Amino acid sequence: MLTIKQITDNTEAVIKGLEKKHFKNAQEAISQVLAFNDKRKSTQAVLDANLAEANQLSKSIGMLMKAGNKEEAETAKARVAELKEANKALQAEMDQAANDMQAVLYTIPNIPYDEVPEGLTAEENVVVKTGGMETELPKDALPHWELAKKYDLIDFDLGVKITGAGFPVYKGKGAQLQRALINFFLEEARKSGYTEIMPPTVVNEASGYGTGQLPDKEGQMYHCQLDNLYLIPTAEVPVTNIYRDVILDEKQLPIKNCAYTQCFRREAGSYGKDVRGLNRLHEFSKVEIVRIDTPEHSKESHKEMLAHVEGLLQKLELPYRILHLCGGDMSFTAATCYDFEVYSEAQKRWLEVSSVSNFDTYQANRLKCRYRTAEKKTELCHTLNGSALALPRIVAALLENNQTPEGIRIPKALVPYCGFEIID
Repeated sequence: MLTIKQITDNTEAVIKGLEKKHFKNAQEAISQVLAFNDKRKSTQAVLDANLAEANQLSKSIGMLMKAGNKEEAETAKARVAELKEANKALQAEMDQAANDMQAVLYTIPNIPYDEVPEGLTAEENVVVKTGGMETELPKDALPHWELAKKYDLIDFDLGVKITGAGFPVYKGKGAQLQRALINFFLEEARKSGYTEIMPPTVVNEASGYGTGQLPDKEGQMYHCQLDNLYLIPTAEVPVTNIYRDVILDEKQLPIKNCAYTQCFRREAGSYGKDVRGLNRLHEFSKVEIVRIDTPEHSKESHKEMLAHVEGLLQKLELPYRILHLCGGDMSFTAATCYDFEVYSEAQKRWLEVSSVSNFDTYQANRLKCRYRTAEKKTELCHTLNGSALALPRIVAALLENNQTPEGIRIPKALVPYCGFEIID
């Protein structure tokens, strides 16, 4: 969340940034935060004055008793008792103002960097680069859901029987391809200096608040209500929360972690052709890369993460493009974000496979994730993460773009992990 210092020192700039993100209640929300903060500070001032007075009176009582001024001592005692009662009410009032302020802060998104493009919808995102290999398919090319059926790779109907729509069952070489991609992505991350983490896929409420998934305004998380636990929508949540309430040493930064997990998203409101096959699932596999860094180095880290994801797509021989998301299409927590999309030749459309984001101090402030500088000052870290990569649409593009009359060709980089060169 935004810090009080950000809001009080640069109120107009914060409101302008929130408007760039098309946050409708920017002026009202910031005014509420400032009002609650003023209330908290003014109450604190009265409380501090009362405590100082009570402390001074307490010291005087003994001296007054020694001097035989019993009546004055009793008056001082009565005043101390009166102040104590008043302070209880003041403390409760101050705590309430702080809690109210926190509740409003949780509803305010991060402000975008200056370089983030203006815009409201995905149509206004800016394509900054295209690359990869062009694909020419036979005239009778099939979409991946038909290829999956033809080669017995994925059973969507069986998933519906066992669980429901959006929970496919991978079989035979389909399951092997899935596992090969996971191992390939993890190995590439290891080569790039990331430490592998195997976290839980269920988290508590504090973890959800820490990375900004809670409060869940869009109802996208699966909630285990009996235990008040949440199924993770991404490994970002448990991996970043490793550093909740932690003070790191500057020499430890940047920290680079990666994790493979299953991910769960309700995808409420999704329907139509965009959800066919693997295009949009409720449960899917993903490898995530996460960094904790200093403010001075985080933009360089972001560039390195973008290069890493681009390298994966190049090795998979897929046509891709990179988009800089406009203010209105960015996530609630991101300060800047780039999406990677691969082209599905059979579907004639681009499929998003990765988002790589820098959150500045927004998550770190929620998490209380800090580092100690060489000068022994404590500062908030910057947090970053990205998909490297999400599997469903990668599998869709691999199946569709590599179909031949002989079968589905496996990219060279993936063959050692699959153990086969073609699906036939």
